[in-house]
Amino acid sequence: MMRIKVLRRLAFAGLLLAFCVVVFGAYVRLTDAGLGCPDWPGCYGHVTPAAAAAANAGTADAPLQVGKAWREMIHRYAATTLGLIILVIAFLSLLWRKRARMPLPPALSLVVLVIFQGLLGMLTVTWLLKPLIVTAHLIFGLMTLSLLWWLWLTLRRQSNGPWDGVVSAKGGGSAAALMRPASHGLRTVATVALVALAVQIVLGGWTSTNYAAVACPDFPKCQGAWWPAANFASAFKPWHGLGINYEGGVLDLASRVAIHFTHRLGAVVATIALLYAAIVTLLRRPESISRWAAISVLAALLLQLLIGSFMVMRGFPLWLATAHNAGAALLLLATLGLNRALRRA
Repeated sequence: MMRIKVLRRLAFAGLLLAFCVVVFGAYVRLTDAGLGCPDWPGCYGHVTPAAAAAANAGTADAPLQVGKAWREMIHRYAATTLGLIILVIAFLSLLWRKRARMPLPPALSLVVLVIFQGLLGMLTVTWLLKPLIVTAHLIFGLMTLSLLWWLWLTLRRQSNGPWDGVVSAKGGGSAAALMRPASHGLRTVATVALVALAVQIVLGGWTSTNYAAVACPDFPKCQGAWWPAANFASAFKPWHGLGINYEGGVLDLASRVAIHFTHRLGAVVATIALLYAAIVTLLRRPESISRWAAISVLAALLLQLLIGSFMVMRGFPLWLATAHNAGAALLLLATLGLNRALRRA
């Protein structure tokens, strides 16, 4: 039991750090600091921006901007620390696999994810913020966060924590019956909601990496129309070639409008799917764990919708744009928690 608790605490520490890495990564991107250090893994050939500044690093084409460089390097330091925590989790899971019920698949999958994330981090810089790579970097960062959350929930159950070990018998039925998984139909509804949210997050990442957030400066309309003029043909073209600096975006306005407008349509679909999954869970699952999970989804969804709406109406201030990324991560965790609760037995 002590071994499970050690892993659970490590998973929770990794979970918190992964959340910070995802949100701070969005802040780095939004402040145009993604190329603050144009090389990798160092900064102008040095370990810290301070050392690079002391050595008068930088060129006419890539001058050193200390503030941006520090933001980029802090993100890299945090991501490296997260990678070390994940390696420790995987090592201990392998070491203790015969003495406790160690969840090896998620622990080992995290190692694969963090290695791939390191590769994407390198390509993000060396390929000059190519949207396909930056979006993939964001998606796999959220996958790392999600897997750490799932691992923590699993370890929590194994140590008989309150998430999976306490059942309220309100609504009738024995505790044993209430601990059974939800019906196949309800689990399918929750899975569909998770998939819809995942697609919406990908669209959000594509919107951000193509600098299309400001393409629709009004709300609820876009460019003054319910269906604005847009160029969908080039909006989702994944490859534009190498050697192009994508900082600031390379697409025309019509293409960016298409990306932003599609993101809004995706928000409608995801909202309907999440609302349906949460409400059906509240109606059909009387025990407390599933109900709290459904309420968490509704709360996170409301928060994200409010942030997104106010972000547009206030002219895309930096703090709200960053909060929008944090809200997406929280909504993803809440939706995963709902799926976990419905399958916990």
